[in-house]
Amino acid sequence: MKNTIGFIGCGNMAKAMMGGLTKSELFKPENILCFDPSEASRIQVAESFGVTVLGSNMKVAEKADYLVLAVKPFLYYKVLEEIAKSVKPTVVIISIAVGIGFGDIKELLGKDIKVCRTQPSTPAFVGESDSTICPDNHMTTEDIEDVIAIFNSFGKTEIISEKLMEVVPGIASSAPAYVMIFIEAMADAGVLHGFPRDQAYRLAAQAVYGSAKLVLESGEHPAKLKDQVCTPGGTTIEAVRVLEAKGFRDAVISAVDACALKSLAMGKK
Repeated sequence: MKNTIGFIGCGNMAKAMMGGLTKSELFKPENILCFDPSEASRIQVAESFGVTVLGSNMKVAEKADYLVLAVKPFLYYKVLEEIAKSVKPTVVIISIAVGIGFGDIKELLGKDIKVCRTQPSTPAFVGESDSTICPDNHMTTEDIEDVIAIFNSFGKTEIISEKLMEVVPGIASSAPAYVMIFIEAMADAGVLHGFPRDQAYRLAAQAVYGSAKLVLESGEHPAKLKDQVCTPGGTTIEAVRVLEAKGFRDAVISAVDACALKSLAMGKK
């Protein structure tokens, strides 16, 4: 692992990643460099994580061995042009943006540099991001292992092909939003029947967490695990019947499909 990692942008995703990196001790806090145009964001990350705040994007680019571009996709073009002359030739650029391809980044930087496209998710805040990474063909095995270690410090990581990068938000990085709606809806139903709201949220959230853990650790097909809960003539199969009648499965598939199509469209702009 090289010495320094830099963040251009200190928004929610960058903060989640910094938190994971400092907890894992993969980098010393002083070797985590960052800049954000917001003074409040700069102060917050310095106080929360003890990272080194520098004076500009260019200064971060000059010093970083791994450079995370943690800004919104529409800002990539401006930021990349700004730092083009500052990045080290040996740097590994880590992009977390939807719709920005390898070619876009290399063209804007004006050099054939190492780039890794990634998609972390906000559960990185609690060490449970379902991150995906896609390394370009200039990255060495060691480079790839380093990036995996970075992302494993705040969750789990899968390597995927670039053609799937625009589909990832639908089933992974955007998915926490759907799950939050599901948890909120279940809790609302609990409140309807008399549960205190805070207790309803805890029960609903634990149900989702436990179910996800069961899928991951058992290796069983989700349908089999669902069938194990559905006692013949019981309450669970009645709830499943209503979900199917209301188009629950189709709504989820349609939402994921819409998210993927939007992501693909952004990549063509």
